[in-house]
Amino acid sequence: MKYLCLVYLDQENWSACPDPVCADYAQGLEESKRLLAAEPLHPVHTATTVRVRNGQVQLYDGPFAETKELLAGFYLVEANDLNEAIQIASGIPPAKHGAIEVRPVRQLDLGQAAE
Repeated sequence: MKYLCLVYLDQENWSACPDPVCADYAQGLEESKRLLAAEPLHPVHTATTVRVRNGQVQLYDGPFAETKELLAGFYLVEANDLNEAIQIASGIPPAKHGAIEVRPVRQLDLGQAAE
């Protein structure tokens, strides 16, 4: 099953974990065939939030919501179950400086048309 591990950091700890440390962990996951994708994100001031209301596109600078911890990157992993995904997430280096949200990925239900 696929799990998305979302990395959250506050601005003070945005660069607390060096890229080579994260790359080494990702390489280990890749070698064990558990890593599907992983990418860091640029700081939140580069974000643009898009909403469509009544057919009109609205753009906002910055993230969707004001929070202390901001989305910093992700690891998309293959795990047998939630426990294995949590084990993988606990090894993600930025977990020492922020938080890792683990969420199962679901398949789109293409059996019903949207109304």
